Amino acid sequence: MKSIVIHAAKDLRIENQTAAAPGPGEVQINIASGGICGSDLHYYNHGGFGTVRLREPMVLGHEVSGHVAALGEGVDSLRVGQLVAVSPSRPCGDCRYCQAGMQNQCLNMRFYGSAMPFPHIQGAFRQVLVANAVQCAPADGLTSGEAAMAEPLAVCLHATRNAGPMLGKSVLVTGCGPIGVLAILCARRAGADQIVATDLSDFTLNMARNAGADTVFNMSDASDAMAGFSADKGHFDVLFECSGAQAALAGAIPAMRPGGVIVQLGLSGDMTLPMMAVTAKELQLRGSFRFHQEFFTGVSLMQKGLIDVKPLITHTLPLTEAVTAFELASDRSQTMKAQLDFAQT
Repeated sequence: MKSIVIHAAKDLRIENQTAAAPGPGEVQINIASGGICGSDLHYYNHGGFGTVRLREPMVLGHEVSGHVAALGEGVDSLRVGQLVAVSPSRPCGDCRYCQAGMQNQCLNMRFYGSAMPFPHIQGAFRQVLVANAVQCAPADGLTSGEAAMAEPLAVCLHATRNAGPMLGKSVLVTGCGPIGVLAILCARRAGADQIVATDLSDFTLNMARNAGADTVFNMSDASDAMAGFSADKGHFDVLFECSGAQAALAGAIPAMRPGGVIVQLGLSGDMTLPMMAVTAKELQLRGSFRFHQEFFTGVSLMQKGLIDVKPLITHTLPLTEAVTAFELASDRSQTMKAQLDFAQT
């Protein structure tokens, strides 16, 4: 089988590897679709992000779906040929965080395509993947591309949960890549009243508007756009910071009302904050990292037609054009979500 392996920044290779057979409680999956995520792009463009660096070749990818090819012993919840969305999250279930229901903080997490531990956790961008049956969400009624969007959707559902009650709230979203646009969809589904989105790209802002943002601002054209929301100590109840850019986070704080909630999703590196403003306004800063049970919820919401991710999938390329796909995914002037078709070679 063919796999997509990153060796160093800009050194992406398609390599032949051996496919494994499923063991007890496992399933073998013929991968159909794989979405290129922001963390994949960090590995491709920079060899890592923050303190996380590549130290050995690693199969990339964690946004995948595919069709069940074989069932391991004891698996009766799935059937051969069934389309499944595959959660990349594999917590141990035994550590104190798993036992406390915080599986996304697992001390022994095995998350596909992650260079955080060493040896690295190999990813899912491969033609044949063996996964635990409990990772697989039946995706009947969806396309493989939609099913592969379950992972980023779960990230945003987890962030929405962390933000707290959303009904009637005013929401600011900074950064309108796939996570930002999905955050808009989730906030609206949770009952947000007003949603304002900012970015530096007209293309992504148009996607944000189409996803339901009431107002969008290109901060490269209107750097003072937030000034109107800063009167009387601020306007927004919730900020979803999805860019990972310090300028976006710091620039949004004057527009936050006292007691507002900041949810940080964007990953890039350490950022500094105007702590006097955070303190004086009694703002609540909350991190949001990965997900767990929200993965299956996301698949269900898509199956019911309550969240539509299809417009976000702007490009689909065959596995053999992986480098082109990664370059496209890096270009926010024309790409929202680039996916790879693993069946097309």
